[in-house]
Amino acid sequence: MTFCFHIPYSIPTALLATAVLLKLPTFVRAWRDPNVKATTLLLSFATAVNISVTPVNIKRLNHLTGVPNIASPWIYSFLTAFCATALTMIMRWREEPSPQRQRRMRRIYWIYAGIVVMLWVTFLLAHVPEPRIYDLDTYYASTPWMSEHILLYLGAHMVTSLVAAYMLVKWFPEVENRWLKSGVVFLQLGFASGLVFDGAKLAAISARWSGHNWDGLSTNIAPPFALLAGILVAMGFIVPQAGPLQQKWIRDRREYWRLRSLWRALRDVTPSSARARFGLWVPLDLRLVQRQQRIHDALRVLAPYFDQDLYQRACRATPAGYAEEKAHDVARAVTVRAAIDAHCGGRPCPESLTARQLEFGTDIHEHIDTIAQALHRPRLVDSIRQRVTTESADTYAS
Repeated sequence: MTFCFHIPYSIPTALLATAVLLKLPTFVRAWRDPNVKATTLLLSFATAVNISVTPVNIKRLNHLTGVPNIASPWIYSFLTAFCATALTMIMRWREEPSPQRQRRMRRIYWIYAGIVVMLWVTFLLAHVPEPRIYDLDTYYASTPWMSEHILLYLGAHMVTSLVAAYMLVKWFPEVENRWLKSGVVFLQLGFASGLVFDGAKLAAISARWSGHNWDGLSTNIAPPFALLAGILVAMGFIVPQAGPLQQKWIRDRREYWRLRSLWRALRDVTPSSARARFGLWVPLDLRLVQRQQRIHDALRVLAPYFDQDLYQRACRATPAGYAEEKAHDVARAVTVRAAIDAHCGGRPCPESLTARQLEFGTDIHEHIDTIAQALHRPRLVDSIRQRVTTESADTYAS
């Protein structure tokens, strides 16, 4: 039962940790960039909150320090730091750099730093000897100094959620990039979920002050919205980064496999220089570059064997119904096939190329994608080649 209870906490933690890992290479490359630092800090603070807030880690922290409920100022300090960084980061997104913006951000940092200090001061002044894992806010709602401690973190979080949601709504129409727009939507929903969390907590605390017991709002209703807020905020930062990366990976994968037929056809053509060898763990974009380079190197070797007359005859021999550009692609594939056979058959080639041959070779290099697509239909390419070769032989014989 305990294991099942802890499972939900791992979801936002894993998502936020993923966002930190995605941002880490950028941070290493551009750690001096204020925007990069702000984003990395925000994700780190959010991850620290989600790691610390799990019941098992609250127990560990209380046990290791020997101070009952020390996890409270610890967690709320990270949460307050997250709030400050979130506000300033959104300001960086929406506003151009200026002395006024810098002063406002500096003011926010000082205000929230003061809140963090007050969280520790109020906790040290409060008398909270009974460790509470799940219901600390309502259990100590009427305790001197601890009530101020709880209201400090809730107030800071609520103000942040309201201001952030407002700024994001105002900024949303100006965002053009679809991935960034999706990220803004996730952030808006995340901060809205945070407001539900704050509302449930404040309602339960207010009920305690008035002598009623609405603790279920704090212990049962608020936590799921806190987890949902963590997931949505994590998605808000992951989607704008992971979306374009995933899109590029799919595009590169499609291109890599599209070139496979042409790459396989050119394997027996030895380029003038040895190719670099990459392992399976090398990034896909590097393997794609290697495949493209291998194709271009082989085509340069085959350039003297390109038969433009064969190309023209193959264009005319393409079956009716093919679009003109498709017919040219098939003809280029026929020309490349014939050049491969001529090269591998040991046919001598001229030592220099004419301007017309160079121009035709450039055309072949510029259409490797469509040539590769045409080679996916080898029967069509071979039948057209056989037909035009037979017609040429018949014409020569007559």
